Amino acid sequence: MANNVWNWMLKDWPQFSYDAKALEALEYQFTENSGTVFGILKHVQEESQDNFLVEVLSDEAIKTSEIEGEYLNRDSVQSSIKKNLGLAVEKRKIPPAEYGISEMMVDLYLNYDKALTHEQLFSWHKMITNGRRDIKDIGCYRMHEDPMQVVSGRLDLPKVHFEAPPSKIVPDEMEHFIYWFNQTHQNDSNQKLRPLAKAGIAHIYFVSIHPFEDGNGRIGRAIAEKSIAQSTSRPSLISLSSAIDANKKSYYALLEKSNTTLEITDWLVYFSNTILDAQEYTLKRIDFLIGKTRFFDRFSSQLNERQLKVVKRLFDAGYKGFKGGLSANNYQTIAKASASTATRDLQDLINKQILVKTGTLKSTRYFLNIEPIKSSN
Repeated sequence: MANNVWNWMLKDWPQFSYDAKALEALEYQFTENSGTVFGILKHVQEESQDNFLVEVLSDEAIKTSEIEGEYLNRDSVQSSIKKNLGLAVEKRKIPPAEYGISEMMVDLYLNYDKALTHEQLFSWHKMITNGRRDIKDIGCYRMHEDPMQVVSGRLDLPKVHFEAPPSKIVPDEMEHFIYWFNQTHQNDSNQKLRPLAKAGIAHIYFVSIHPFEDGNGRIGRAIAEKSIAQSTSRPSLISLSSAIDANKKSYYALLEKSNTTLEITDWLVYFSNTILDAQEYTLKRIDFLIGKTRFFDRFSSQLNERQLKVVKRLFDAGYKGFKGGLSANNYQTIAKASASTATRDLQDLINKQILVKTGTLKSTRYFLNIEPIKSSN
């Protein structure tokens, strides 16, 4: 065993403490953002809402896996999520890893309001270890006698970042964790903890126990999303893992900083800001969808078939836009047009304020002019 005194060894475990004032403004912003998300989503067409849901769940599935060093096929993930949601999808063979994480994302979405149970966690673990042959304890808490350590560095001289409780006490620890989670989230009289604090504590509490042989990070992030959803009485519709992955070093640094103490203000401030970042990303995506609907209402009759095909491709790229911007060559390829035709079409799109042009000569790129589209009547 490493020489550190870990948080679960402290006499007050698991009584986490923090400065509530440090979270006040963040909690207020979270509540405001939550209302805005579900308010403006009502203005998105049903088909677009379905596509938006698939995109959010796909992002979360892919990014929560990438954080753990597992890179999945996006098309397979999306197809699996659509199938699990009961949406129309072409038949295709889905690899086990893509199918399993997609299954967990949809279960999290559909059953966000259900009490947390050992059985749900075991089911999630089976899903995300689908097809694995290198893990002994699947669909149950770990039972091995070796220390459960998070390590890095050389095999002969590893650095121990954290050592979890021994396997023999994990069932009791998880019994207490699940009781705490359900009491905190489903007991109306227990309003001391606000949403961001609940989600942050739920995540660090769970990963500190590290109850499974593998998959603790992915399940821990799913628990945080379940916490957020139960606090707002709606599915969260955010990709928490995308926001975490944008600054993954801070995620691991704050977890490590907090694993020898029960005072977790710094962790909660970081995690709260990360949730807010995920909310902001969702708001931008919904705003973009509304802009897309308004755009086609206003401009579809003014564009030729080539222009519509290219503009649809730009919208399909999402609010961040076509990677690297649209070039004249891209236009020719997508529209199957000659250079002269592409030039005329692009200039017409600029004149209509649909595209904006940047750069010159071979560096010329075109981007959707989103602001006028959003504000159009």
